[in-house]
Amino acid sequence: MRKFFILFSLFVITLTSAYAQLKTDVIIVGGGASGTMAAIQSARLGVKSIVIEETVWLGGMLTSAGVSAIDGNHNMPSGLWGEFRSHLYAYYGGPAAVETGWVSNTLFEPKVGNQILQKMVAAEPNVKVLYESKWKSAEKKNGDWVLTYADSKNKIHTIEGKVLIDATELGDVMASLKVPYYLGMDSKDLTKEPFALDQANDIIQDMTYVVTLKDFGPNANKTIKKPKNYSKEEFAGCCDVSDPATFNKDNNDCFKMLTYGRLPNNKFMINWPKKGNDIYLNIIEKSPEERVNALEEAKQMTLRFVYYIQHELGFKNLGIDFDEYPTKDGFPMIPYHRESRRVVGKSLFALQHIMTPYETPEKYYRAGVIVGDYPIDHHHYKYGNAPEIDFVKIRVPSYNVPLGVLLPKDYEGLIIAEKSIGSTNIVNGATRLQPVVLGIGQASGVLAALSVKQNKLPSQVSIRDVQSTLLDHKAYIMPYFDVPTTDPQFKVLHKIGATGVIKAVGVPYKWANQTWFYPEREISEYELMEGLRLYYPVLNSVWTASGKALTVAGFQDLMKEIKKEISLEQVNTLLKKQGLPVVTGESALLNRRYTSVLLDAHLALFEKEIDHSGNLK
Repeated sequence: MRKFFILFSLFVITLTSAYAQLKTDVIIVGGGASGTMAAIQSARLGVKSIVIEETVWLGGMLTSAGVSAIDGNHNMPSGLWGEFRSHLYAYYGGPAAVETGWVSNTLFEPKVGNQILQKMVAAEPNVKVLYESKWKSAEKKNGDWVLTYADSKNKIHTIEGKVLIDATELGDVMASLKVPYYLGMDSKDLTKEPFALDQANDIIQDMTYVVTLKDFGPNANKTIKKPKNYSKEEFAGCCDVSDPATFNKDNNDCFKMLTYGRLPNNKFMINWPKKGNDIYLNIIEKSPEERVNALEEAKQMTLRFVYYIQHELGFKNLGIDFDEYPTKDGFPMIPYHRESRRVVGKSLFALQHIMTPYETPEKYYRAGVIVGDYPIDHHHYKYGNAPEIDFVKIRVPSYNVPLGVLLPKDYEGLIIAEKSIGSTNIVNGATRLQPVVLGIGQASGVLAALSVKQNKLPSQVSIRDVQSTLLDHKAYIMPYFDVPTTDPQFKVLHKIGATGVIKAVGVPYKWANQTWFYPEREISEYELMEGLRLYYPVLNSVWTASGKALTVAGFQDLMKEIKKEISLEQVNTLLKKQGLPVVTGESALLNRRYTSVLLDAHLALFEKEIDHSGNLK
């Protein structure tokens, strides 16, 4: 009997160990750029999360894929992206120390990026990261999520949580749940984009298996063994550094090509598109095993390019840095995927919403939670016969991305992050960049945390609550070049911008597009009345506003029309609360900053709820 009891106890212990269950608030699959930020942000809102990460690093494309040159948002250091950058500045010794390559204002060693992210996460007691773990399945039980994963020893465990975030590189979790998604190039019928194709296809952007090289000194010879199937003709013309966005016509500068991604400490990111190591491999719908086999082809292409750089271009002193990544072959742990599945979301963020945000039926700009300034940039160098879309002609201002792209259209309890958001294929060329994906993670973390704290489904959480929380954490919700977090009225100006009452001006500009709010500019009486008509329909029959610059008296007259009268004394009281100088009389001009402060404090327009199309509820 005693022997039976011991055997039974051992069986129970073994079974419990094999299927140990963890509990948390938020489950995040993927510790990449978005997953890491989602965990940090939800933790800072008092909500616990568990991150499932296949590698031993955090950061995904920022670090584990070796793409450690930040594209875009240099002038919009929103939220956690700005915080991460400040850590890089502190580590290397300031902004100039990370401006080592011409592709970016912020370049760093991948292992340093990982170390910084590990420290940021370690500072949050509400975050637990399960490294070297692979998710197996996810399902809903009694309103909660149950996720099964295998640890590094292939033991099976489960996690129970209230909200699930798919932060995988290719949208694998949502695919396993049969959540509808788009893949490849879209049709005009779907997106209404003038540049889209007449017929959709499944062609995605080229991917890259990046490698980091190091300068070992002028006398070093680090030439690798000649790879199989090497042909120098494959990379002929790689020194073309001409740039249509800036009208730079230089086309044969091999050293400049290499310094594209020069990192601190004499290292080089080899992630070169033109006749370089981009490759077309559409592995999204393949099994994990098939993907591994296919990716070997991408590694071989990069090795051939490295050999070309060393042998044909003469840079024998540049060799693979085997100390950069915890891998035997010196490659990063994962490839750089530029495109993945894209969820059929509550919002389909298309090109027209970036180019003409105020003119589309959907007012997505009002529901913005992420900002970006990078142009529409697609890589189709290696496909060969990809349908022609002239991306050079698609010029856009800086933009904001609506909350609805994070939410499946008809599937509850799941948040979509990384590059699998509800954007079109064309727009993915701008939203795929690192700062935007970091912002996607931060917004996902806020949404998940509020969902848990308010005991609501993510789709039921107020968009204004998400936006307000992001502003509290120094994240932009409007893509304003001239309203940084250091502006004393940062929150107010972003909130009023998100109401649409005062509109900004978009400017396509080189590789860092802009949108200007112009806080110190005057605003006309008519401009203000036009902005207020949506909120106060009574103004639709009022035509007393002039085109002259707005004064206190003009503002007072408008307030009378909507039964919201305000005295000069009240005006000055509201200005004082914001630390602004008072006005001397009713004839004083009110610029866009002053007007925004008065609108926000006196009318509370931002408090009026909107839906995922940006329309007033």
